[in-house]
Amino acid sequence: MHCPDIMVLILLSKNKMDIKIVDINGKETGRKVTLPEILDSTVPNDHAIYLDVKQYMANQRQGTHKSKERAEIARTTKKLKRQKGTGGARAGSRKSPLFIGGGRAFGPRPRDYNFKLNKKLKKLARLSALAYKVKQNEIMVVEDFHFEKASTRKFSEVMKNLQLTGKKTLLILDKNDKNLHLSSRNLSRSKTTTPGELNTYDLLNAQHLLFFESSVKQLETVI
Repeated sequence: MHCPDIMVLILLSKNKMDIKIVDINGKETGRKVTLPEILDSTVPNDHAIYLDVKQYMANQRQGTHKSKERAEIARTTKKLKRQKGTGGARAGSRKSPLFIGGGRAFGPRPRDYNFKLNKKLKKLARLSALAYKVKQNEIMVVEDFHFEKASTRKFSEVMKNLQLTGKKTLLILDKNDKNLHLSSRNLSRSKTTTPGELNTYDLLNAQHLLFFESSVKQLETVI
């Protein structure tokens, strides 16, 4: 059943696990970093990815939708017309869903869309998403850098040097960095996170994963 996926991972070049490190100017530093071997041996599970993404998107819903039903609106309950002889259906209240301004039948009510997934399944989904990114050569590693103060212009220059301008990029930092977060926040196609906060949706939604050199070392302990 999973033979095609297994063959793809077996044929995966060793060079794909060794990523060249570049600086913020886009130039190679001459160093390489090796991705965790588990990414080479993991067989991507599409159904696990589907469930994890579905849960993430469900958790984003507020669930506050509500429409008024016939018991919750103010309309006359006086009988509108005589019971028989009109040639039409019986009508006893303006609150009926059949009339304009009446209550809605079976309308939406506030509800919680959250549902539970096992930790092992969520872990498999994240591994599968990372395995796909390795296979598609959509992972880059950059030297650690920091800004003394938040600057969207400087962050945009770094993205330009790395040839990531206009591409959805997920920057994985070694730890939370307020200045980098604020610098990227105004760019709709850039987002920052840490290895401990990685989720399947963000991994797949990004066209490129940009790892800090130090965050790659943390990746193995997280996954």
